Amino acid sequence: MNLAKKAILVLEDGRAFRGASFGAEGESFGEIVFNTSMSGYQEILTDPSYAGQIVCMTYPLIGNYGVNEEDTESRRPWVEGFVVREASRIASNWRSTETLDSYLKRHKIVGIEHIDTRALVRHIRDKGAMRSAISTVDLDEKSLLEKVLASPEMANRELASSVTTEESFDYPADSEQKFHVVAYDFGVKTNSLREFAKFGCKITVVPAETSADEVLAMKPDGIFLSNGPGDPASMKKVVDEIKKLTEKQVPMFGICLGHQILGQVFGGKTYKLKFGHRGGNQPIMDLTTGKVEIASHNHGFAVEADSLPKTVEVTHINLNDKTVAGLQHKTLPIFSVQYHPESAPGPHDSEYLFKRFIELMENSKN
Repeated sequence: MNLAKKAILVLEDGRAFRGASFGAEGESFGEIVFNTSMSGYQEILTDPSYAGQIVCMTYPLIGNYGVNEEDTESRRPWVEGFVVREASRIASNWRSTETLDSYLKRHKIVGIEHIDTRALVRHIRDKGAMRSAISTVDLDEKSLLEKVLASPEMANRELASSVTTEESFDYPADSEQKFHVVAYDFGVKTNSLREFAKFGCKITVVPAETSADEVLAMKPDGIFLSNGPGDPASMKKVVDEIKKLTEKQVPMFGICLGHQILGQVFGGKTYKLKFGHRGGNQPIMDLTTGKVEIASHNHGFAVEADSLPKTVEVTHINLNDKTVAGLQHKTLPIFSVQYHPESAPGPHDSEYLFKRFIELMENSKN
């Protein structure tokens, strides 16, 4: 890469940051968000929940351990663009197969480095997540701003259909199969499937708009609603199908977008957070046990607590801002959390949620 190649990041309120190009050259558009994880950039890049977004990493040095094929969380990277303080040209790790720079080039993802990421993050926290663009071809702020203002907003944007699998497929249990789980793929991550497989589950992954009748015909022991991108309020058809499944009293577990969909199924409302929660260091209190866990998050929307009916109780809260971080139905075998218990990347404090779902399926079978 030519270090002299210039790049520019322009936000929809006119704020601009000039830096150097890395990764692919070109122009990309998306909602600018930040992630506070110190590592795990490959898992972040390949998390389908980032579709439609340009991600800024708050940790200043990114790429120092390279990229490998084992740590990808889906079939390809989904971020629209990548913003870092400094992109390491040296990949120092025995598992590494290529540098971050070559990986982004190969997948045609535009990156920008050598900008003040601290100033950018403070701006996002102050003004909120907003539309943005990175360009190495149009370095005129006014010209690029016009294009940003013509790009789609995240509110009311449906993106799960753009990342979901085209056809159903099975992911086998690691050992003896004890349960059959049907997983709705709104942007499912591979580590969620690994977690289920570890506990003796065969997982059938189905496209986002699979009907309730098709799922019930598979006779699942449980249903998993995955994470994913976009505004949950735009997914009315999916909400209607999930509502039919809740009436059959099949154990159900939702995370992130799946959690927000369940909130709507039960009559609640969702809303857009100012700048969202993205990183591996969010403090969550489990109100059912009083324990605090540090959890991995990636979401820009949340369920409105006051909109939930009395049949649903809040089980977890985010201690930073008291937003709803978990729900469970009082009579149905259904629960959900707003974060990522599969921990890729992130701490492993929340793995007990998979065990909790296994127990629900065991009780249902008995």
